[in-house]
Amino acid sequence: MTTALVNNIQKYSIHDGPGIRSTVFLKGCPLLCAWCHNPESQVFQPEIVWYGEKCIGCMSCAEACPHQALKGREQGIVIDMERCVRCGICADVCPTLAMERLGKEMTVEQVLAEVGKDTVFYEQSRGGVTLSGGEPLCHKEFAVEFLKRCRERGYHTTVDTSGFVPEHVFDAVLPYTNLFLYDIKHLDDDVHRKYTKVPVALIQRNLRHIVEKGANVWIRVPLVPTVNDAPEHIRRIGALMRDLGSTEIYLLPYHKMAEAKYHRLRLPYTISHIAVPAAEQLQELAEILSRQGLNVHIGG
Repeated sequence: MTTALVNNIQKYSIHDGPGIRSTVFLKGCPLLCAWCHNPESQVFQPEIVWYGEKCIGCMSCAEACPHQALKGREQGIVIDMERCVRCGICADVCPTLAMERLGKEMTVEQVLAEVGKDTVFYEQSRGGVTLSGGEPLCHKEFAVEFLKRCRERGYHTTVDTSGFVPEHVFDAVLPYTNLFLYDIKHLDDDVHRKYTKVPVALIQRNLRHIVEKGANVWIRVPLVPTVNDAPEHIRRIGALMRDLGSTEIYLLPYHKMAEAKYHRLRLPYTISHIAVPAAEQLQELAEILSRQGLNVHIGG
């Protein structure tokens, strides 16, 4: 059976494609974007996290751990990552859900059964199912089978992608994908490598490839002040879209709501000094793109 590591299945999602949707978040991503709002989906394996605000100090997690990876300290539960095998037993016994195992191996059938509970919402809102991540196309076999089965059920299918996968992966999912939500972080390779840890050339090639193949694509730009919000850079993105014949672009304002996740996962949050974009700036950048003939959306 084809499986993938599922991080979350978000119901009643209205920001990941048209209508009301179920968004399936798969775990693992080749990019390490400094502003990623789902850092728990970056690693290609399960993770264990502790929520101090939920913990009652009963120590049931530490007592149940077969590898003695959990210790009670003054600051709370400390996880010894060298001992921890991420089995999730601590999360299973925690009475207050203060311990959580991020990532669950699920089959296509299991995920279909879950998203199938919301079929009535898809039908009434012209919504459907979105495959996201992480980078969902890193799980090629799962993505192809899942999207194909969704189309057989009549679901509208959307893939939310960074574009950083081999071209043949896009060719495999194209027949079963109604819409791609395609991220553009930065057009300059040096800047892209600095903030995402990967080069940009493959992403741009794949974008052109799927557009030429007739894919429906909405461009999404995570707008991060001082990184990619210069008016000239936004004009370049608009010019690229005009060249490709794409018209739908979403500006996604940077926010700091994920910062607590980084601390919980013991990851550095390197852009805490960056302020969120002002509404006036967002409107100015949207107007630049509108004057280039694009349909601009802020957020979503």
